[in-house]
Amino acid sequence: MRILVTNDDGIHAPGLATLEAIAREISDDVWVVAPETDQSGVSHSLSLNDPLRLRQVSEQRFAIKGTPSDCVIMGVRHILGDHPPDLVLSGVNRGQNVAEDVTYSGTIAAAMEGTILGIKSIALSQAYGPGGRGSLKWDCAREHGPRVIAKILETGIEPGILVNVNFPDCEPGAVQGIAVAAQGQRNQALLAIDARTDGRGNPYFWLAFAKARFEPGNGSDLKAIAEHRISVTPLRLDLTDEPTLTRFAQAFAE
Repeated sequence: MRILVTNDDGIHAPGLATLEAIAREISDDVWVVAPETDQSGVSHSLSLNDPLRLRQVSEQRFAIKGTPSDCVIMGVRHILGDHPPDLVLSGVNRGQNVAEDVTYSGTIAAAMEGTILGIKSIALSQAYGPGGRGSLKWDCAREHGPRVIAKILETGIEPGILVNVNFPDCEPGAVQGIAVAAQGQRNQALLAIDARTDGRGNPYFWLAFAKARFEPGNGSDLKAIAEHRISVTPLRLDLTDEPTLTRFAQAFAE
């Protein structure tokens, strides 16, 4: 199996090294194509007005001055053009990608791009807690990742589907199992604006999350992570809502 590994945190991210190690437990044919710099939150964007700069870091490892989606396209169509990958793995992201994160995440977008190109694709993320980004428990993803990926591949991924995997903020031995979960939904009242002033008195702003109690819905990826379970969520490229499609078709036919 030929595996293409990418991410949105950049070529030097510890999560990428973790995913490389996971991939090498599955295959000895692993290629890495990742962004030169952190591309978190760029979603499924493409570089249409800037050239893509390609740099070979080492054997079978490349950096692209572009987005995660650019990296997958370059990997599949250019670097591995004569022998495309059988699997795209994206991550391991620094922080969970659950609920609405799915729409913003460059990690998820890379897996989406792989799926668009007809390649089985899985996105992987490691949650962190109150200790912040400096205390991520990468060993959780490292230990459990290979068997989760193996089970997903054994079960099968249908065309047009990608799989979103999130590892909880705990040590490997504290994981309470695997939950096949739906995409959750946060309380949007938690989204806040942090207004500040620079040294010259000019205002600037940070997007932030307010600290408040929030109970995630049962069966959701948010609930799984809160309960120290690994969440596995299949996502569809086709965003069409069938019930509304039928309702609108009936309305416009009148």
